[in-house]
Amino acid sequence: MKRNLMRIDKLVWTLVFGGLLVLGPGVALQRAGESWGWLVIVAGALAVAVGIVLIWVRSRMPDPSEP
Repeated sequence: MKRNLMRIDKLVWTLVFGGLLVLGPGVALQRAGESWGWLVIVAGALAVAVGIVLIWVRSRMPDPSEP
């Protein structure tokens, strides 16, 4: 059980920060007039949204350190 929690924690922060890291260049591409900038923005926003949902899922999981 603890291994699953560690995996979810790593995945959450990878998705949230990775999505934000992708979102920034997507905005820059879109402002520069690139037509595929919106695709990059949507991909980054989707990664952040999945990370946020996983934070909620993690908050509902039982903590193994509690008796």
